[in-house]
Amino acid sequence: MQRKNYKGSSWKQESVALTAVALQDHLLHNLQLQNLSLVDPLKSKKQSKKNIYRPVKTEKIRPIIDTGLRKTNSLRQKNEDPEKEYVLDPSPQPLTLAQKLGLVEPPAMPLTSEEWEHVKQRSIKQGDSVQPCAICREEFALQPQVLLSCSHVFHRACLKAFERFAGKKTCPMCRKIQYQTRIIHDGARLFKIKCATRIQAFWRGYIVRKWYKNLRKTVPPKDAALRKKFFEEKFTEICQRLLNSYDNDIDQLFSEIDSTVAASQDVFQQLDKTLGPFIGDVEWEKIQMQAFRQDIVDCPICIMPLINPTHLDKGLVQDSYPSHSHQTVLLSCSHMFHCACLQAFEEFSLGERPICPLCRSSYQKKILN
Repeated sequence: MQRKNYKGSSWKQESVALTAVALQDHLLHNLQLQNLSLVDPLKSKKQSKKNIYRPVKTEKIRPIIDTGLRKTNSLRQKNEDPEKEYVLDPSPQPLTLAQKLGLVEPPAMPLTSEEWEHVKQRSIKQGDSVQPCAICREEFALQPQVLLSCSHVFHRACLKAFERFAGKKTCPMCRKIQYQTRIIHDGARLFKIKCATRIQAFWRGYIVRKWYKNLRKTVPPKDAALRKKFFEEKFTEICQRLLNSYDNDIDQLFSEIDSTVAASQDVFQQLDKTLGPFIGDVEWEKIQMQAFRQDIVDCPICIMPLINPTHLDKGLVQDSYPSHSHQTVLLSCSHMFHCACLQAFEEFSLGERPICPLCRSSYQKKILN
C-alpha cells in the first residue's frame, strides 16, 4: 500500500509540473515572448544562435545566378486585381501545449468564405466602413483596410501599430483575442464614390452658375430697381465698348492735325501763287467802281458791247443791244470782258497761270449779274 501511495504521489507531481510548464508556455506565447529562454531570461535563443561564430567553407559558396523568376513574380503581382479581398492569416497558428492538453480553449478554426461574407454584412450594417477608423479617427480613403473576424474595421497600419504597442493580439474595440484578419476595400470604394459625387456636384454648380450669369446678361429682370440697374450696366458696357474702339492716342491725334494743317497751308500757298491773294467783297466793290469809272463799253476781245449797270443808269435799255450779248466778267485788274471770250482766251493761253489780255497781269475774276 505504501508503494502504491508513493507511485500515485509521484504521478501527481509530474502532472502538476507538466501543467505548470504548459501554462507557462501558453502565457509566453500569448505575450509573444516565446523566444525567451527559461535558463537565462535576459538572453534569447535567437540571439545566442546569432552570436555563435561558425566558419564557412569557401568550397560550398556558389555564385548567385539571376534567372528572372522574381521579375515574373513581380509582374504577376502587378497584374493582380488591386481590389481583390484576401485573408492575411489563412493557416491557423500551431496549438500550444496547454491547448493540446485541454487546459486552455484552442483558437477558432479559419473562417470559410461564407462566414467571412456574413461578418462583412454585419460590418456593413454597423457602418464601420463609413465611419472613421476607431484608432486614428481618420477616414479610410485609399489606405489598406482590415476586417477582423469580430466584424470591426481598422486601418492596416493602425492595427499593426496597436498590436506592437499592446504586445498582444486583441481587438481594440471588443478585446477579442486571437482574431482573424481579412483585407477589404469597402472604404476605398466609398471614398471613390464620395469623390466622384463631389466632382459632379462642383461641375453641375459651375454649369448652373455660368448659365445663370449668361441669363442675367441677356434677359432683364422684372423688378423695377433691378431692371433699371440692368439697363444702366448695358448702357455703360456699350459706351465703354465704343470708347475702346476709338484710338485714344492724343499725341498721334495732334500730329495728324499738324500734318493736315501743313498740307492745307501748302495748298493755299500754291493757290496764292497761281491765283493771287484772296479778294473779299469790299475789295471787289472797289474794283467794280474803278472799272465803271473807266467807262468800258465794248469787250476788248470780240469788240462787242458790254452790259453793265452804268449803261442802265444812263437810260439805255437792254433790248437796244444785240441779242448775242454775253455775261460780263470783271477781273481783279479792273478790266471787263465777255465770259465766253475770256474762257476762249484762257484756252488759247500757253502759261499755267492765265494773264489779262490787256495789262498782262495775273488776275482773279468775278461774274457780274
